[in-house]
Amino acid sequence: MTLAAVVLAVSCGQNKPQKALVLYYSQNGATAQVANAIASAIGADMEEVVALNPYDGDFGATIARCQEEMANGVLPEIEPIKANLDAYDVIFLGYPIWFGTYAPPVQALVNTIDLNGKKVVPFCTFGSGGLDSSTRDLQAKFPEAEILPGYGVRTARVEAIPAEVDHFLKESGFVAGEYFKAEPFGESHAVSEEESAIFDAAVGDYPMIHAQAQEVCIREVEGGKEYLFTAANVDNPGTIKVYVLAPEGEAPVFTQVLR
Repeated sequence: MTLAAVVLAVSCGQNKPQKALVLYYSQNGATAQVANAIASAIGADMEEVVALNPYDGDFGATIARCQEEMANGVLPEIEPIKANLDAYDVIFLGYPIWFGTYAPPVQALVNTIDLNGKKVVPFCTFGSGGLDSSTRDLQAKFPEAEILPGYGVRTARVEAIPAEVDHFLKESGFVAGEYFKAEPFGESHAVSEEESAIFDAAVGDYPMIHAQAQEVCIREVEGGKEYLFTAANVDNPGTIKVYVLAPEGEAPVFTQVLR
């Protein structure tokens, strides 16, 4: 197996060898960690998307710059990618989530490439969520691409990347090996006092979540339980979905929010 020609066998539902590229943008290194874990596991080629004028300020400076760019309808200039996308069957596309979707350098990228006809596996890092919304945006951008289930992780949980990427790649069929296959979530029910406390402990004082748990469904996962809460926003009308992981003997932590 070489870096240039990874054999993904029947992982994507085909018998012919599949050639893969990991293409990603990372501002603070978190998305790069996921990219390296994927590329190392499957032996894929890898290329970083580089902004000519880097977003190298702090969080506040990055937000301010993005808001100004969006108000002016401007996207950052990026270096042309070197990879010949025609040579690849599967593109793992990685990015941080900014303002609910893939970061502006990736917005600039997808305006200059064509992923229609490709298998695309999104992966992302985020503060609270965005895998679902960014995946929808990719599908809308490339309606003839096959957007496969992706992987997302909170930047507060980067220590989970190696184990979770390994599980994701095995579950998706890109890597052979045994893994814990979780059963579907059980039926939703009104939260108990104990379950409400689990929700509150998981979201803690995270500033972007102000919600009260209403309903929950639960399933067993490796080493503990996973909860899918439906919660009512406190400040705004509507509800959100919040995934919470509760490893046995450890404090619960939320892993993703669906808005």
